[in-house]
Amino acid sequence: MTGWTAVRDALLVLAVAPFAYYMAAIIAAGKFFRGSAADAPEARPDFTPPVSILKPIYGLDRETYENYASFCRQDYPEFEILFCVTDKSEPAIPVIENLARDFPSCSIRLLIGSEPVGASDKVNKLCRMAREARHEVVIVTDSDVRVEPGFLRAIVAPLRQPKAGGVTCLYRGLTDGSFAADLEAIGNSADFAPGVLVAWLAAGSRVDFMLGAVMATTKERLAEIGGFESLADYLCDDYELGHRIAARGYPVELSRFPVDIVYPHETLGDAFRHQLRWNLAIRHSRPWGHLGMIFTHGLVWAVAGTFLARSWPGVLGFTAAYCLLRVEVALSVGARGMRDPIVRQKQWLLPLRDAFAFVVWLASFFPQRIHWRDRQFYVRDKRLVPIPRRGP
Repeated sequence: MTGWTAVRDALLVLAVAPFAYYMAAIIAAGKFFRGSAADAPEARPDFTPPVSILKPIYGLDRETYENYASFCRQDYPEFEILFCVTDKSEPAIPVIENLARDFPSCSIRLLIGSEPVGASDKVNKLCRMAREARHEVVIVTDSDVRVEPGFLRAIVAPLRQPKAGGVTCLYRGLTDGSFAADLEAIGNSADFAPGVLVAWLAAGSRVDFMLGAVMATTKERLAEIGGFESLADYLCDDYELGHRIAARGYPVELSRFPVDIVYPHETLGDAFRHQLRWNLAIRHSRPWGHLGMIFTHGLVWAVAGTFLARSWPGVLGFTAAYCLLRVEVALSVGARGMRDPIVRQKQWLLPLRDAFAFVVWLASFFPQRIHWRDRQFYVRDKRLVPIPRRGP
């Protein structure tokens, strides 16, 4: 029994680790969202360099027109938007053409086709757009991103520093109210964002990666890392871009200006596959960080703690600690920090989200094919290896 007691005591100590993580996330949120006003739009109203917005496009998202139009409504003196599609059959082309007609004062260019530099169709498109962009500052945004009018001023502000490397930002979810979409979206603000902020705090208010929703840098920094061409075979091009820039001594800033991701109507299977791909991306880019995620799954450890505790005070302690700290993480990061209405209105989803996230995390340890767009890939040494399509 002595051996079992030692194991039980060790497991009880480990079961407390997620609560320490939750505390770190709350502290990080307080520091981050309170932070200095250095990256606020009004901090340097005179710093408004011309900007090229690069948008690789594949297919239609929910409310595609409104997503694109939000970039045309920017309160910013000079910018252009480049869209790149695979070919003339792309269904988003009519939407882009309508956009150009509705915003004649906005510089909008549509590029059709890109050179197959590597396995990633997205990065192939970025390679062409970066070459054809007219301005030094380039901002990559996904097609399902929607922004507020002050977006460009906020994202560009940190680049005023001569040695600035890049800027990225957190994102919230906009859904149609479907259960699976809400389950995935609430994870952005209450699960993913707290992890990013803990990493930000641990690294001294910097990050050494970027988040794919928004990535801002300059052509000069891109050239120093070999351009987007050097990333064309990588699964995690966003991580690689930020990591390579930071490795050269240029800081990557995390902006306090969040953007919105517009989620489609989803089934649980859709949400599972999407989250699995995200977990696989972390596993292949930061394997130790992926393994360490075990200590962010507070629900599982709280349940374990209640079974291992020998007294009612212990059971109540684990239950109360999980409930109070988990909700406070969601509120401090998602509701108060990122102003995410889903977090404030649907807190009851948090334990379901945590259970869902744990199952996905476990599944990500098994060999998996990456399903991306209409293609399938293996991953070898962080790189995408296309799986040949089967004939009819």
